Amino acid sequence: MRCWKVAPGGNEPVLSLDHEPEPSAGQVKIRVSCCGLNFADLLMIEGRYQDTPARPYIPGLEFSGHITAFGAGVDPVGLGLSLGQAVAAYGGQGGLADYACLPADRVLAVPPGMTLPQASGFQIAYGTSHLALAHRAHLQPGETLVVTGASGGVGLTAVELGKRLGAQVIAIARGAEKLAVAQDAGADHLIDSETPDLRAALRSLGGADVIYDTVGGAVFDPCLRSLRPEGRFLAIGFASGQVPQVPANILLVKNISVIGLYWGGYLSFRPALLRQSLTEILALHTAAPLRLHISHTLAFGALAEGLDLLKTRKATGKVVIDVAQ
Repeated sequence: MRCWKVAPGGNEPVLSLDHEPEPSAGQVKIRVSCCGLNFADLLMIEGRYQDTPARPYIPGLEFSGHITAFGAGVDPVGLGLSLGQAVAAYGGQGGLADYACLPADRVLAVPPGMTLPQASGFQIAYGTSHLALAHRAHLQPGETLVVTGASGGVGLTAVELGKRLGAQVIAIARGAEKLAVAQDAGADHLIDSETPDLRAALRSLGGADVIYDTVGGAVFDPCLRSLRPEGRFLAIGFASGQVPQVPANILLVKNISVIGLYWGGYLSFRPALLRQSLTEILALHTAAPLRLHISHTLAFGALAEGLDLLKTRKATGKVVIDVAQ
């Protein structure tokens, strides 16, 4: 089969041929259709991610496709799965290949109305935002949510789910084009991240109850200082490349909290909560379709272009690799 592989000592994936895998006990085999790219894929390839696989490995955290086989001990009926079924999967690796095998409990049936490209990229982005906003920050109707990096793949889902949860949403992104994308996702107010006094701009809108920060760097401090008493700051990622330091005195004086959220970490200590969250997201989609915004769909051979879109932050929404091409 074809696959992209990161070799020991390599700093970029190489298009390769490998043996087609067969499912072990408890696994499902999938003929991959599409693979959604994530910033974490880029960090893994560079060896800078907190959960980087041992090399050599096939990148591609999340993907979609059709089930071709079940390993021993899998209960397809209990999981609502069947041969040939269209599914979304989170493997943590392996999605950039013609076939992939992964634990059966990481596979979800694709609901009616969701395409395979959409299914390949919803789990991490929507899963992160749903778990962060609903479970970790307990966002309430009528509260004000601020989203940094609001035009990115994860940021857009926070804007959309924030509105679904009844919040007023302030989107922060760079430039009019990216802000327009956030507005189209439902943002009530727009602020350019290059605004000279970001804290003043946020305070002029009444401050925030919850900050959803995917950027870190220069936006962290003014956002933190714009929180209302008992506000919650969600540290989601550091796309700026700068990991901020938290001034503990501000947490004390303002009675605010900083909350970390690493979506993939729940697989090791509360996998049932993660699956429950994804099930709730699919129910939301069935009731009223989510936007599932894809900005770029690229051929299998164009992986380098897709990773560069993430690295240069030129993508709005998800970048999807069409493995079938």
